[in-house]
Amino acid sequence: MQRAVPWKPVAIFSTLSAALLALLLLPACCCVRGPAAPTTGAPPAMHIPPAGEVPLPDFSEAHVKAPTETTMANVWFYYDEVMFLDIHTMRGQMISKPPGEPVNFDNRNKFTLKIDTAKIGMTSQSLDALMNQHVFAYPDPPLRNLHITMDGKQLKQEGIIHKIVDIPFTMWGDVSADHGLIRIHPTKISICGINGLGLLKAVGQSLEKMLKMPVERGVRAEKNDLLLDPQKALPPPDVDLHLVAVHVEGNELMLTFDAGMHLPPLTLPKPDEKNYLYLRGGALRMGKLLMLDADMQVNDTDPSDPFAFFIDIYNQQLAAGYEYNRPNYGLTVFMRDWDDLGKELKPGERGVRK
Repeated sequence: MQRAVPWKPVAIFSTLSAALLALLLLPACCCVRGPAAPTTGAPPAMHIPPAGEVPLPDFSEAHVKAPTETTMANVWFYYDEVMFLDIHTMRGQMISKPPGEPVNFDNRNKFTLKIDTAKIGMTSQSLDALMNQHVFAYPDPPLRNLHITMDGKQLKQEGIIHKIVDIPFTMWGDVSADHGLIRIHPTKISICGINGLGLLKAVGQSLEKMLKMPVERGVRAEKNDLLLDPQKALPPPDVDLHLVAVHVEGNELMLTFDAGMHLPPLTLPKPDEKNYLYLRGGALRMGKLLMLDADMQVNDTDPSDPFAFFIDIYNQQLAAGYEYNRPNYGLTVFMRDWDDLGKELKPGERGVRK
């Protein structure tokens, strides 16, 4: 016997399904067939919440310990009024030495500059200041009154060797990188017009035997070669880096660093700037300013020459410039070169916001 079909429940289910399908398709049909909404061509209004309503970054110890990422280009990083590093390019991190504290720009003894990749030059005046006022700045050093110049592809060093008596010398040397150190290999030494290399060999002497230097100063002799450790020789802030190449380029001793960290490039808020340093992430303190999740690009008011940044007087440079907040609460800063402070603006120098 054939089973009866429950027509009434089936009819009810079919009706409900059809109605539901119609409701689902109705908006699509309206979108296709209905009149287009009027357009103005203007972008949608940006919603910028009040600063007090934006959740603060995590101020836990782990967050503060996070490094402040940094990148620099065309920056003359001054240690004093004479000595500076000519930072052509650099990518690295700033790390607070007291764990759990922000990177403190007001005390360069309290943070470490960890360099991943960089191309940094040192001029003759900077090398002189480094050797005389820092590396050999202690009582009765074996070398003093050093003057270093670039001579073709070599370094020419003049000075005094102190060995019972003061002995003036001039040395020409090739430079190379050797396991993270700068190696200066003398090809000629003149001592009072005498062939110094021949004289040392004749009397069974070498610079290694004659020159006793504290290892912690970052310089030592190996036979007649001089080895300089840039990680120990530079003044504060402490640096963590690895030298891979060195050569004479124009009027500079050019140093190439690569620590193999492979840090990704940072996206600049103002990518059209030529001379800048950019600080991103971590916690940063500059005077009364405390930035959490730091985001600050510092630019040169005068883009015609490198940015002369003297960290010990950065606030004077800042006061002579200007700054403004970006929509994301990041900070864009324009500073004057430290050696232009108190002078009239140069032609083309930016003295007001543009």
